[in-house]
Amino acid sequence: MNEERRRELGQFLRDRRTGLLRAEHGLAPIGRSRTMGLRREEVAAFAAVSVTWYTWLEQGRDINASRQVLESVGRVLRLSPAEQAYVLALGGHGASPVVGASAMEGVPPHLQALLDALEFPVFAVAPDWGIAGWNAAYQALYSRIAVVEKVERNLLWLVFTDPQLRQMLPDWDITSRNFVAEFRAEAGPRLGSAPHTALVRKLADASTEFASIWAERVVLNFSSRQRIFLQAEVGELVFEQHRLVPSDVPDLHLVMYVPTAGTPTQERLAQLRASATQG
Repeated sequence: MNEERRRELGQFLRDRRTGLLRAEHGLAPIGRSRTMGLRREEVAAFAAVSVTWYTWLEQGRDINASRQVLESVGRVLRLSPAEQAYVLALGGHGASPVVGASAMEGVPPHLQALLDALEFPVFAVAPDWGIAGWNAAYQALYSRIAVVEKVERNLLWLVFTDPQLRQMLPDWDITSRNFVAEFRAEAGPRLGSAPHTALVRKLADASTEFASIWAERVVLNFSSRQRIFLQAEVGELVFEQHRLVPSDVPDLHLVMYVPTAGTPTQERLAQLRASATQG
């Protein structure tokens, strides 16, 4: 476990420990008003580990944390499945990242052919959330994707720095937070790598909103959900967002925006595509 991952693990556990309700663990308040937060020795006792060892874990010391012990600590801290997976990844017990897989120049031809065959917006996301490829429908929805500099063609970067994309998202506050939480969940094994550190620093320097959200250390697994876009030319578009992972290229995730039944989205998307073709 590298130093940055050890620090992140310690801070993450500390944040979750201090946010717990004492009553839910059968513990009395501390003093007259403090009802939140467990002491380190209380977590250690519930997890059946020594206080010294747990203290070192929160301090980011270079110690060996087994999967079983981290799972036990996670149960005490009442971590969600996504948070537990994140803790295990930070502790070196998650899936090993593929060397050199942080960024990808493009998608393989057979996957690009799949994207091109689909009539609804689809784009391919690399491990660093760089947008490696897209189809005509996605470009019709978000025209800037074709002209933005390659170095800035990153989903998080665009969400936090592109005013046009921000205006297209009526629920930007929720969407941006979800993206950061999902990115953190997926970045666990890569935390501390040079590309990951550089990307987070670049985002934090460019956007105080990103820096603030990143500091909250919220972790969420991806879930299919509704996405709404406001397109100046045709109005509101409502999609169901899904994600598929190709079995032969697992480092690429295909994000799909499927028009929601019962809305005029499919017809309006067709208008956008026709307009883009004519233009």
